[in-house]
Amino acid sequence: MLGYDDKRNFYRMMVNSPCEVRLLDQPSVTSLSAVCRDISATGMSLELDLPSIELGASVAVTIESNSDQIPTLEAKAKVVRCEAGEDETCLIGVEITDMK
Repeated sequence: MLGYDDKRNFYRMMVNSPCEVRLLDQPSVTSLSAVCRDISATGMSLELDLPSIELGASVAVTIESNSDQIPTLEAKAKVVRCEAGEDETCLIGVEITDMK
C-alpha cells in the first residue's frame, strides 16, 4: 500500500477524544481523565495525568459517544507500553482484551 509504512495488522484511527480510565488493579483509584489519541481493532494509545503506570496493569476505558447512533465504547485492556510525557503525564499503549 502506498505511503503505509506501519507494519501493523490494523489501521490506527486518530481520535483525540476525552475518555475515562479505571485502574482495575488499584480499586482505590476510582477513575482518571485521559485522552484517547488513537485506536485500532486491537489497541489504543492513551495520554494520562500520571507520571507512569505499571506494564501489565489492567485498565477499563470508557469513551462517551456524542451521537445517538454510535454507542459508548467500553473496553478492558492491558498496558503494554508506557512513555513519560511532559508535566507528569504519560502516554500508554494498551492491548484490548474485552470490548462491549
